[in-house]
This record gives sequence, structure tokens and C-alpha cells, in this order.
Amino acid sequence: MTKADDPILASRTRIAWWVTTGLRVGYGLFGLAMIVFFAAMVFGFNDTVTTVITICLFVGSMVLAPSLVFSYGVKAANRADRDDTW
Repeated sequence: MTKADDPILASRTRIAWWVTTGLRVGYGLFGLAMIVFFAAMVFGFNDTVTTVITICLFVGSMVLAPSLVFSYGVKAANRADRDDTW
């Protein structure tokens, strides 16, 4: 079996893609929350702005937390394969 045919590596590649997407979405939502917060400091807060900030932080946290955990898992698995140690 070659590396191209290995189902474990194919699965890890799919997980790594989801992890990367999750990290981008999570950090993007945190960045959006910061932009909206600083804009609201200049132009004024209202209920809509507060709701947008809260939703961005909540959804960003829900997406980012598992993505970070899985990213460490993918990195550790790649390192273990590279070093051939368990």
C-alpha cells in the first residue's frame, strides 16, 4: 500500500482541511467582533451592535475550540508518522 492509497492519511487530510476551515472561521468571527466593537466605540452602541458582537464571540468560540484541539491531534499524528515513534 502506498501513501496515496492509505485511508488513514486520506482521513487525516480531510480532518486537516476542516481544522483549517474552522480556524479561519473562528478567528474571522473574533476579528469581526473586534471590528464591530471598535466601530461601536466610535459611533455608539445599540442593541443590534451588542447582539452582533455577542453572536460573533459565541459562534467563534464554538467553532474555534474544537478546531484547536483537532489541530493539535493532526500535528501530533503527522509528527508521529514522520518520526515513526509512538
